[in-house]
Amino acid sequence: MLPNLTIRQLQTFREVMRSGSISEASRTLLRTQPAVSTMIANIEEELGFNLFIRERGRLIPAPEAHYFLEEAEEVLERMDRTIRTMSEFGTLDRGSIRIACHPASSGFFLPKLLAEFLKDRPEVKADLMMRTSQIVEDLIASQEYDIGLAETPSPRSSIKIDAFDLECVIALPQNDALADKSVLTPQDLAGYPMAMLFGDHPVTLATQSAFANSNAMLNRRFVLRTFLPALQLVGAGLCGAVIDRITAATSPAPNVVFRSFSPRINSGVALLLPAHRPASVLTSAFKQYLREQLLKLEDTRVSQF
Repeated sequence: MLPNLTIRQLQTFREVMRSGSISEASRTLLRTQPAVSTMIANIEEELGFNLFIRERGRLIPAPEAHYFLEEAEEVLERMDRTIRTMSEFGTLDRGSIRIACHPASSGFFLPKLLAEFLKDRPEVKADLMMRTSQIVEDLIASQEYDIGLAETPSPRSSIKIDAFDLECVIALPQNDALADKSVLTPQDLAGYPMAMLFGDHPVTLATQSAFANSNAMLNRRFVLRTFLPALQLVGAGLCGAVIDRITAATSPAPNVVFRSFSPRINSGVALLLPAHRPASVLTSAFKQYLREQLLKLEDTRVSQF
C-alpha cells in the first residue's frame, strides 16, 4: 500500500532536515514542538521505517532521510511551480487560445486586436485560423477551437452565439462626385459600377432588394468572395462597393472614402464559443475584449473611418 503523505508533512520534514532540530523547525514553521514531533512520527509510520535516530534528545537523520529529502524537495518545488503557473493563468499571463475567424476580420481587425490584447503577455500562445464563416462555425461546434468570429449563424445547440448587427457602408473613389454626399441611396447609385459579393450572400441579397424596391438599376461590375479586394478596385476608380463595417474601419484604403447608405443594410457578425465545455479565464477575457471593440465599432460614425 502506498504511503498517504500530505504537502504539509513534506514541508515539515524538509524544515526539520534543514534546521537539524524539532525545536528550530517548530519556530520556523510557527507550530508547537509536539505538533512537529507528531508530524515526523506520522511520516515514519506511513513509510514503515524510521527517518531519524533518536539519541539523547537529538535527531540524527538516517541514510534514507537524505534520499527522502531529495524526493520531497522535488515534489515541493514542482508544487510551487504549478501554483505559480496557475496563478499566472488567473492573471491572464500564461496559457493558450485557439481562434477561428472569417476572412473579413482576418486581414487587419482580429490580428490588430489580438496584438493589443497580448502585448504585455509574452507567455500566452495563440493559434489564429482563417476560414469561411461556415467552417468557423463548424470548428467551434466541434469544440475544437476556443472562440470564433464569423457571420452570424443559425442557432445551434453546440455553439454559444453573441451576435452584432453592423451597418454596411458605401465605398467610393475619393475624387468621385458622389463623395460630396454624406448619405447615398439606390437612386444615387443607379447604373453606377459596383463591386459586390457572390449572389447568395446576405449583404448582396439585401442590396439587390434595396435597388429593386427603389426601381434603380444595380450594375454589378465585379463579383467577389470577400469584401477586402473591393477596396483596391474602388481605390483605382473602377467602381463603388457595399462594404462591411469591420473591413471599412480597419483595412488600409488609399483613395477611398466611405459614406452611409439608405436604406440601412446590416452585416451580421457573431462571437462564437463552444457550448459543451467551459471557457478558460483567458478565453473569457479575450471574448470580453472583442465584444467591447465590436460595440465601439457599432457606434462609430461613418465619417470617422
